Amino acid sequence: MSSSAETRISIFSLNCWGLKYVSKHRSERIQAITRFLENSCFDIVALQELWVYADYEIIVSRLSTSLPFSKFFYSGALGAGLAIFSRFPIVAATIHPYSLNGSPLDVIAGDWFVGKAAASVLITHPTLGQVQVFNTHLFAKGGEGGPEHHRAHRLVNAWEFAKLAKQAAELGRYVIAHPHDAPDDGHPRPCFPVRRLGGNPPFAFILSLRTDLYLIPSPSQAIEMYGVTADSPLNTYSAGKRLDVHARASRGKRLDYILFRNPAPPLAPAGPLPTLNAVDAHVLLTDPIPGLPFSYSDHFGISATLQIKYPRQWVDITKIDNKLRTAQKQTPPTISALSTHAPVQISARLAAADTSAVLSALTACHSFARARAKRHLHIFELSVGTLVSLIASARWFPPEALPFVMLGGAVATWLGTTMFYVGFVYGRWEVNALMNVIEELELYRKSVEDVATTGELDAIIKP
Repeated sequence: MSSSAETRISIFSLNCWGLKYVSKHRSERIQAITRFLENSCFDIVALQELWVYADYEIIVSRLSTSLPFSKFFYSGALGAGLAIFSRFPIVAATIHPYSLNGSPLDVIAGDWFVGKAAASVLITHPTLGQVQVFNTHLFAKGGEGGPEHHRAHRLVNAWEFAKLAKQAAELGRYVIAHPHDAPDDGHPRPCFPVRRLGGNPPFAFILSLRTDLYLIPSPSQAIEMYGVTADSPLNTYSAGKRLDVHARASRGKRLDYILFRNPAPPLAPAGPLPTLNAVDAHVLLTDPIPGLPFSYSDHFGISATLQIKYPRQWVDITKIDNKLRTAQKQTPPTISALSTHAPVQISARLAAADTSAVLSALTACHSFARARAKRHLHIFELSVGTLVSLIASARWFPPEALPFVMLGGAVATWLGTTMFYVGFVYGRWEVNALMNVIEELELYRKSVEDVATTGELDAIIKP
């Protein structure tokens, strides 16, 4: 191994908070983020909430030497806000919009309009061969608290993301993922599909995942102990902000991750292949921008270094690429998902119990969605009735009242059209999408329960 480039991959991820007209100090912060990346030595960078294409162009121009390959992703009406930069050639790219992204009536949150999605690029590494890099921002609402149905859309996102990553690994590819807005601070349900359904064995988390939240840390200790990346008192955009009980308990939240996994079976590989192993991870950009009184973003950045561990039989590194490409085309290698922490055994019975908890949230949302769609359609019927009544009785109104009648008719038309669209089109869309995932999870739970009964499976989770 002649250089560190052949033995390690350095990764960085950051939510940039780059909403045009909304995010504070956006231009100054994008410039500072660009300077930071320009002075760093990362091999792969994933950015979320990079909504403005002009900001992306600034970063591309400044990183053209260190990270010459990049992809900006489009989705929904306002864009996905996702971008990936790479030192290695990008040979393919794809984006998978999630089937559920909140309601079109929730204009303030805006998730439905931006079309939250799982974006990925396929890069060619000089020794690993094909590496698929995922970047995603899950549905924002429904983290730790609130009614069960609030969590459902995020769970659907996580399930679909996990399936994509699993499929990539089963194609014999190494997988590196950057999920954002996937809380796991003692409330595993939103992140459960990514952690445990992403394959067998599942993803390895790199950042520390301590769950002893009975300790009351200082803000700096919370970053070190719990990997806090958002709602930290050390972030100028969070300082003084009213935080929920979960953020107060751990001095912030851990919403940003870097995950990885090695290629997966189904068939045994033709020969031994290199494996990825996490050697370090850090929360970065925790201080304000030098010379300015505000932070780089409302989130901190995270970095990780993956070491490429080669089989002892591979003395000649120049032969690695050819061997890997041959194996990827024939039979994918086995997976050994390692992290910086000791493995914890998670039985199939526990996986089945967690799947049941997810199904409970989805089923609650399914019932809620059907009832809500009916309410919207009732409003549509009332609007139509009101409009017909106004038209039929217009001749009996005095002339001075006609403008108000016309205004009432316009409001009834707008409301009826909106309620029909939301109640019938979106309502059926949401119910059908939830039913698809519920049935998929039912099949998964049955398979896990069968394995638990026979005692043939003991999945390894690396928290």
